[in-house]
Amino acid sequence: MKLAISGKGGVGKSTVSAVLSLLLARQGRRVLALDCDSDANLAGALGMSDKEQSRIVPVSEQAALIEERTGAKVKRYGQMFKLNPEVSDIADDYALKHKGVDLLVLGAADTGGGGCGCPEGVLIRALVTDLILYKDETLIMDMEAGVEHLGRATSRGVDAMLVVVEPGQNSIDCARRVIRMSKQIGIKDIRFIANKVTDAEDEAFIKSSLENYEIIEVLPYSYEIRKADRTGKSIIDALPPELLSKFENILAKLEVL
Repeated sequence: MKLAISGKGGVGKSTVSAVLSLLLARQGRRVLALDCDSDANLAGALGMSDKEQSRIVPVSEQAALIEERTGAKVKRYGQMFKLNPEVSDIADDYALKHKGVDLLVLGAADTGGGGCGCPEGVLIRALVTDLILYKDETLIMDMEAGVEHLGRATSRGVDAMLVVVEPGQNSIDCARRVIRMSKQIGIKDIRFIANKVTDAEDEAFIKSSLENYEIIEVLPYSYEIRKADRTGKSIIDALPPELLSKFENILAKLEVL
């Protein structure tokens, strides 16, 4: 299973990514969680301590690695560099394991658009392509509010784009942009999770705004998740049984992919 999880900042992408990753790891799956957001916080959602998180160096900041694989110096322009660097070993060598989940943080780089960008952007694009198309492990991608790390080649390897939305117009507008961009690169299976829903009016707003798309689960606003974020506790350990069952239901619906 390879999922890209997107949505507006703050809607709960990292929460969903973390819980699904941890549940899959509990099933004995080999899970790679890929933090593609420049505002990376998946490590905290997984429950990594401050000490563990201090060991994380995003791929985009691994200067020696970038220069070795691309043959170009970082932060310099007008250089020639490899467009197909060797990346097959990066996840194994640079990911940090936590509760059965391997976490790899990409960091910010010039990954958008169709040009060559910079050496770190080229390395990241090659890495994402390798992980999606050529690796066997379960992949959960915590995306930015878009599809910048995906292209027409990699989109065929993604089982679904899972968009997290909350009951607000900005979130809906972002979701519609994700729909448009996903279709442009050939992603056909786009599903939604309604999050932070407080009442029937919130749920009705989301469903009416996305009436042509499948909302696979409605998650209520959770004080337990908010508290876990404050205390650095793993999100999955903070979930009450009824909310955990909703995440298990999400996985059950995705297992048929």
